Amino acid sequence: QLNMAKKKEAFLKEFKEGPLQFKPTYKFDLYSEVYDTSEKKRKPAWTDRILWKVKNLCEVASKEGEFPEEENLISVTLNNYVSHMSYGISDHKPVTGTFKLEMKPLVSDPLVMLSPEGEWSTEQHDVNIRYSMVPEFPSSAWDWIGLFRVTFRHVNDYVTYAWVEDDEISSNKNSKQVYMSASEIPKMGGEFLLCYYSNNLHSIVGISEPFQV
Repeated sequence: QLNMAKKKEAFLKEFKEGPLQFKPTYKFDLYSEVYDTSEKKRKPAWTDRILWKVKNLCEVASKEGEFPEEENLISVTLNNYVSHMSYGISDHKPVTGTFKLEMKPLVSDPLVMLSPEGEWSTEQHDVNIRYSMVPEFPSSAWDWIGLFRVTFRHVNDYVTYAWVEDDEISSNKNSKQVYMSASEIPKMGGEFLLCYYSNNLHSIVGISEPFQV
């Protein structure tokens, strides 16, 4: 039924699905792995499905229905597609899919280059950060530079941050300098990164080399 619908409905044609290598997930007697024993004797069916579509800026389909990697900013790979027969509170069995998502950077070169100044230690006074940006970069007074552990996974995982405008201490045509309060740096130290967050672009646009505190 789904395959027939994909042939008729244009919006469904671009959706993909992994191979159905599990038993039909409908219709079961409650709290069991036994297909319908009621008077209706419903025929087992793969009712529960996971379809996906990658919405890329450039979608040029190949003959196999795959998008050439060089045309994609986002690549999705299905790692597994399974049902879970142990769940019995419904006449359906749940289905899950695990995907690998790869995203290409929108730019090959960083818009902002930044680095810590001098030796960073919690025993010192405020520490300094130097950064420079490409001429066309759309900076904002709401931009900030965050201190992150090298294992960070999200932009909100910062340890502390400095506003690029409010915390600025020097500026010239080649670079700018801001300070960061040493009192906010973790006492145990470790390996860190500095990341420049752009308010206009809603993303991190520059990352320093790892350094020790």
